[in-house]
Amino acid sequence: MIQKTIIMKTKTAIMLSLFAFSVGFAQHKNMAKEARIYTTAKNQTEKFALTKANFQNFPQPTERDICVFVDPDFKYQKITGIGGAITDASAETFYKLPKDKQQEIINAYFGENGLNYNLVRTNMNSCDFSSDSYTYVQENDKELKTFNIQHDEKYKIPMIKWAQKTIGKDFKFYFSPWSPPAWMKDNNDMLHGGKLKKEYYQSWANYYVKFIKEYEKRGMPVWGLSVQNEPMATQIWESCIYTAEEEAEFLGKNLGPTLWKNGYKDKKVIIWDHNRDLIYQRATTTLADQLANKYANGIGFHWYETWTKSQPMFNNVEETRRAFPDKFLIFTEGCVEKFNFKEIYDWRLGELYGKNMINDFNSGISMWTDWNILLDEAGGPNHVGNFCFAPIIADTRTGELHYTSEYYYIGHISKFVKNNARRMGTTTNRDHIISTSFINENGEMVVVVMNTSSEESKYNLWIEGKSLQVVSPANSIQTVVF
Repeated sequence: MIQKTIIMKTKTAIMLSLFAFSVGFAQHKNMAKEARIYTTAKNQTEKFALTKANFQNFPQPTERDICVFVDPDFKYQKITGIGGAITDASAETFYKLPKDKQQEIINAYFGENGLNYNLVRTNMNSCDFSSDSYTYVQENDKELKTFNIQHDEKYKIPMIKWAQKTIGKDFKFYFSPWSPPAWMKDNNDMLHGGKLKKEYYQSWANYYVKFIKEYEKRGMPVWGLSVQNEPMATQIWESCIYTAEEEAEFLGKNLGPTLWKNGYKDKKVIIWDHNRDLIYQRATTTLADQLANKYANGIGFHWYETWTKSQPMFNNVEETRRAFPDKFLIFTEGCVEKFNFKEIYDWRLGELYGKNMINDFNSGISMWTDWNILLDEAGGPNHVGNFCFAPIIADTRTGELHYTSEYYYIGHISKFVKNNARRMGTTTNRDHIISTSFINENGEMVVVVMNTSSEESKYNLWIEGKSLQVVSPANSIQTVVF
């Protein structure tokens, strides 16, 4: 009798599994016939121009056919955040503008009809994109009794809270330090590199906790933090150097235990937070330390590998993802440097973003963060003259907002890829066509296709024996939704 019951249960389980598989299979095969195609191109005025097309049977492409191949049966990392940084520079510029322009910027980035950002990064202590150097404590206050974030309450905090209110429940907020106070460092200077003195390791760890408490006291839950912004860069602005072993020691013995001891075990700790060139070496070295590995949740990186601009090191990101499948990968910063107001409508700005975003998502990142969301007509303010581009440039002299091509290229992913989407398998058969694809929780598929050439190209978006024929204008990016 027992044996018969077991057999019956087994048969039932098998039937249920087959039913579930057939339903899932049918869902793929009953794919929507019509697709929406949004196009932004260098030689077209309208952005996100909408057209529609139908899928047709197309069982076997040939070598002559230009194709983007998508396979929803292969799903990879979950996408949990896309956004940008609200720095001192962004916030100061923001509050120099009329109220209606402020609202426009908030809607443009965080609204449902804007870029749909849900991820916000900010700086702890000053960075280059601050009007001056500052900390939250007085000189030699090892006990941090004078800790006070009054500086941030004037511009940064109000703007972050406005963004938070617009984003709603999916709001993710993290911070990065550029430098400890000068008196904690061996060069007695917040600028020009230098190292954190070991006698201040614990005071500096306590500093992060103080920062979290003060921000959360004001209603802004902190999702995470990076250990140090660009720990291998000696800059003319705020900077601090850690070797991989030193970062592991500080995280494993001081920062990690201090966070957990204060009830912040849930905060996501990001190591590295520098360029792709050394990401694999840093991750393998830092995470070889068992204590550091215990407290680290993710690995962050930037795109400023100086001598490899034409060939960014995306393979290093992919190799790091394979090595550490239990750690998330996050792009924490990128921008176009050497600002020139005459170049704010240069199409190359957006193309740089498109190439990097598509390749980094295909390499395994689950989160992506732009640098300053807003800068002024000089590419600042920046207290050391390191002026850069941003997706929106505000002319504070006139109140006019300038949307660069960066804004639109970012939007071709961020507007359509929803929180908790999964990346799908995607390839192309031509090097001038690059692509990535995602499936949202509601089953909606999003395919992003970029034509990097200066000529129009016709391609087939091929999926499970069906094809959508699409015309891709020269120097364009498209998002196909179905």
